[in-house]
Amino acid sequence: MRTLTLLFTLFLSLQSYAELSDGLYAKMRTNQGNIIIKLAFDKAPLTVSNFVGLAEGTKHSNIQTGKPFYDGLTFHRVIDNFMIQGGDPRGNGTGGPGYKFADEFSDLTHNKAGILSMANSGPNTNGSQFFITHNATPWLNGKHTVFGHVVQGMGVVNRIKKGDFIRKLTIIRIGEKANNFQTDEAAFQRYGQRYNSVK
Repeated sequence: MRTLTLLFTLFLSLQSYAELSDGLYAKMRTNQGNIIIKLAFDKAPLTVSNFVGLAEGTKHSNIQTGKPFYDGLTFHRVIDNFMIQGGDPRGNGTGGPGYKFADEFSDLTHNKAGILSMANSGPNTNGSQFFITHNATPWLNGKHTVFGHVVQGMGVVNRIKKGDFIRKLTIIRIGEKANNFQTDEAAFQRYGQRYNSVK
């Protein structure tokens, strides 16, 4: 019976991902529902490597390596019609993974709702905190690194309130390029060589 249940669960999971095109995705299972985000690993490899590495526990941080960083963290800052912010292990906006890294700007912009971008406290101060926009926020262009966008679950994003939390953050790889994209500590350091990374 248990085997049948596991097979059914796997079938449902595959069905939910069947409509996703090739790419690297983050499935954020929150207490309000699921959000699926396509990660722009081709445009922001350093930032995506950091995010995925933390999510999967393969990136060195002040959380034990091997332990998923984002699971259980709250959305500590929510501003209606602007954004939801999470990724702080302290839950008050002052926490991070124990290091900082460089901004990574490309032609990706804050041009619509559902943009995933890095929160920071100034230039080259990225860590683990991120935000998802409710609307276009063009004044953030050139100040915050865009590294993905929501493809499913904007209704969930809009329901999130301060104190809501991430139950589980799962990384989904579809296609050869996504499967070959490396996200461990060595890969992060390699991607960072292109920038004036600060640690």
